Amino acid sequence: MLKQILSKIPRKSSKPDPIDATTVIDTGTNNNPVSNSGNGAPCSTTTNGGNSFSSRLNVVKRVSSAVFPSSIMSGGVDAAVEPHISFKDISPLQKQNLFISKLNFCCEISDFSDAHLDLKREALVELLDFVSSGSAKFTEPAISAICKMCAANLFRVFPPKYRNSSNATETDDEEPMFDPAWSHLQLVYELLLRFTSLVDAKAAKKQVDHSFVLRLLDLFDSDDPRERDCLKSVLHRIYGKFMVLRPFIRKAVSNIIYRFVYETERHNGIAELLEIFGSIISGFALPLKEEHKLFLWRALMPLHKPKSVGIYHQQLAYCIVQFVDKDPKLTGEVIKGLLKYWPVTNSQKELMFISEVEEMLEMTSMDEFQKVMVPLFRRIGGCLNSSHYQSSEESTCNSNDFNLSTFLQVAERAHLLWNNERIVNLVIHNRQVIVPIVFSALERNSQNHWNQAVLNLTQNIRKMFLEMDEELMLACQCKLEEEQSKSNVVAEKRRLTWENLESAAGGAASFNNPISNTINLAHVESASCSVAC
Repeated sequence: MLKQILSKIPRKSSKPDPIDATTVIDTGTNNNPVSNSGNGAPCSTTTNGGNSFSSRLNVVKRVSSAVFPSSIMSGGVDAAVEPHISFKDISPLQKQNLFISKLNFCCEISDFSDAHLDLKREALVELLDFVSSGSAKFTEPAISAICKMCAANLFRVFPPKYRNSSNATETDDEEPMFDPAWSHLQLVYELLLRFTSLVDAKAAKKQVDHSFVLRLLDLFDSDDPRERDCLKSVLHRIYGKFMVLRPFIRKAVSNIIYRFVYETERHNGIAELLEIFGSIISGFALPLKEEHKLFLWRALMPLHKPKSVGIYHQQLAYCIVQFVDKDPKLTGEVIKGLLKYWPVTNSQKELMFISEVEEMLEMTSMDEFQKVMVPLFRRIGGCLNSSHYQSSEESTCNSNDFNLSTFLQVAERAHLLWNNERIVNLVIHNRQVIVPIVFSALERNSQNHWNQAVLNLTQNIRKMFLEMDEELMLACQCKLEEEQSKSNVVAEKRRLTWENLESAAGGAASFNNPISNTINLAHVESASCSVAC
């Protein structure tokens, strides 16, 4: 009977509340622990009510955070933002997210006829303004996004060049080719330049690495001079800030020069690369490292060899001057290198070499000069006798590529070396060696040269030598006359020898001629018959 009565009483479920079951111990606002007794009754009804509500609230928060990330709900740093929103229409907390979103949007490459290009240009302008204002924070995601955007827009393959490199000379006046996409490429370059100026090198070393630098160097072969000028600024900034990349950049540029000199002789950015290295060399510490000297001998000096040296000769000469200014003992070796690559048939290159030699002689010491003066003035003596002539039309055509020395003849430019006081001083102290070398060249000019300007300059130098050392000039004159008399005797002997050879060859030819032999035999037979009769 008792069992029947007890069975009709409703029993409380022994299963815990599904919400409360999520936690074994929870903490309320008053930090009082909530626990269950063996029969499921709470220890305190007041504490249980507050903590039960708190437990339910925590569960709801966890579920909502799983469906909707907290960064989006609260407008956090990682929230995704529509890239077409302006920076002015968004809260400061979300500007960094919009910055990354716009960078990702600009990674898309569009056709020039696509309306997307205008949106992309507007986004690039906003990005540039945002970075210039100093509001951008170059966090790791932002650095990755900006490097990805620059790589997507800038790193590309240029079309092949159809001009034959064997016909390329320094006088070829090709019209520069301008990239039709420059309107937004320029914005990308400006953004990259600002980025390399403001970013911390340690934070960006994972993105601005060897691969990034190599692909950046490949762009120096662009036909657009505006792009090469922007690349020059960017690479110079990277070299200055990322110190760990400096040896790699020097090696990579050396490889570009090697390929240009020994393989292709065709590259659009040699002048810009040399302009960068002009400022780099000026910052080399003393004494110069062996690596830097090898760059001078193996990369810079062979650049005198290509026919197109006139395009970059000004930058090349500046780099070499920086080396000599750092270490004057290099002057003699540099002059020997110039003599090694001295042109034989290219008069315009010869004019440039004479100008470079003059610049080197202004910086050389007496000891270094004495090491190279004999081969140097033998070469200058040959230039004094040059019959090269350059018309005014040719000079006008080439005036954009060369300095004023190209308006002169080779002989005239060589004579003008004696207008330099430093060179005259070197010659005076070593006149016993130099004057006999160039004296014969001056004599040949005074007797045979066709140009009146060269004749006048020759007379001026002769007069200078007479005033310098008259006895030496008389001795050189006597020696020259003796050599001429000896050469006349040798020439006369040679003439007589050739006459004897020609006469002997003529007799042998007549003896071997069958018709002549028949006639001679007939004469012999008739003569013998007449004698017999």
